[in-house]
Amino acid sequence: MGYILPGRGSVTLAPSASAIPTPPRASSRIDPDTQHELETVLEVLDAHRAIDVVVLDLRKLSDATDFFVIASGSSDTHVRALAEHVIEELRRRGRRAHHLEGVPAGRWALLDYVDVVVHLFHPTLRSYYQLERLWADAPGYSVEAGR
Repeated sequence: MGYILPGRGSVTLAPSASAIPTPPRASSRIDPDTQHELETVLEVLDAHRAIDVVVLDLRKLSDATDFFVIASGSSDTHVRALAEHVIEELRRRGRRAHHLEGVPAGRWALLDYVDVVVHLFHPTLRSYYQLERLWADAPGYSVEAGR
């Protein structure tokens, strides 16, 4: 059982196979600014054909961030382009990254917006680092795009 982020008709967050399906409750509402960032990231990744997009809800597990968005690109160029598109769109909407890493190389990019941290991987590195497995206690949602 998945859920749709409020205000988003085209992206459904469906529980990933490795996570226990836990739909959001009233007590776990997402801060509006954080939700806006998350929705923007998902829109950009969908528009630019990111592969295997997953959102991990870390609010009950970590004080460092609320959400990880993990996605793959099909090549170094695709990973780099995804990162650049996310950075540009969030900048256009008044959001600046706290920290960026790995964008020029394109193998793995980290885009830290404090409450939302985006990890973009070349597929071979994603399978090597296995962030979804490392954070297996976090409710995870696969993003089903409305294409």
